[in-house]
Amino acid sequence: MSIKGKVVVITGASSGIGAATAKLLATKGAKVVLGARREERLQALSQVIGDNAVYQVIGDNAVYQVTDVTDRQQVRALIDLAVSKFGRVDVLYNNAGTMPQGNLSDREYDKWQMMLNVNIMGVLNGIGEVLPIMQKQHDGLIIATDSVAGHVVYPASAVYNGTKYAVRAIMEGLRQEEKEHGIRSTIVSPGAVRTELVNTIGNTQIQAGISELMNADDRQGLALNPEDIANAVLFAIDQPKHVAISEVLVRPAQQEV
Repeated sequence: MSIKGKVVVITGASSGIGAATAKLLATKGAKVVLGARREERLQALSQVIGDNAVYQVIGDNAVYQVTDVTDRQQVRALIDLAVSKFGRVDVLYNNAGTMPQGNLSDREYDKWQMMLNVNIMGVLNGIGEVLPIMQKQHDGLIIATDSVAGHVVYPASAVYNGTKYAVRAIMEGLRQEEKEHGIRSTIVSPGAVRTELVNTIGNTQIQAGISELMNADDRQGLALNPEDIANAVLFAIDQPKHVAISEVLVRPAQQEV
């Protein structure tokens, strides 16, 4: 199954997994539509992709739209950009996320609400805005970045765990509801990855411990690189239409949970 020519919308695209995925897919000939909050990052990334993509297409092969996934109107504008520029949406990759950490007794209501808004509503906003297009096409793949935290619960992460378990449920419901419309769903669940997501942890003690993992050498097998997850996303996209990759769980080789 060729990636060349596929139109892929990516949220959380300005850094980390989103940026790595955009670069990789572009080298395979995909047309990428990038959404995130930081315009300068998006502009720089789209320029890098346009200059260095192995396959050049007629017109731009990378476009961007400033997008806060908690704002449904902005998500709609991102999807509309893909359709107006390239005529369709083959893949939506809901990748934006945040992961403040802390015990429930800390009562950090604002952080809890932010996680609900970004990690759950951000995914639902993407699904809701792209489904009419994919139903009309009778074709499409919706991917979400989940987490090992959506499979295993651990202390100081109950709310984050909850949001990621919710994403698993939503994406499975999506699969069941939309399979007759030719729409497939995939979650990619990474373990520890060297991305800026670590900067959203908030709890200094927890962040210090995780930062040690991020600084470990690859040979120690304690953390993944964004490119490792991009490869998993590519695998899910690069399947024939009769194959649905429902879940991909990717851990560092030495991760305990």
